Amino acid sequence: MKKILFVLALSGSVSNPALGHTPICDCYDNGDNTITCEGGFSDGGSAAGIAMRIVDEAGKVLIQGEMGEFSDYTFAIPDNDFRVIYEAGDGHTIEIDSRDIEE
Repeated sequence: MKKILFVLALSGSVSNPALGHTPICDCYDNGDNTITCEGGFSDGGSAAGIAMRIVDEAGKVLIQGEMGEFSDYTFAIPDNDFRVIYEAGDGHTIEIDSRDIEE
């Protein structure tokens, strides 16, 4: 959460139209066989309701849901390598490889 808050705070102090609505998403291992992802937008916008998909290496959807009221999404860790896909629309997609998620 610290990374997201820092980016959101920094974006509020920068006046640049090109940075207006950049998606932000970060995931971390909770140490209890679950992953939590937190998201938002560089303009401080909420990610509540944003679609989340967990896919295997072939692109098959393993888990799907959406960011909750507090712009977070928690899911059980799949048995194999996976990617988290944060789909915020209008070409605003972030993909996070499971190997890049740290505890």
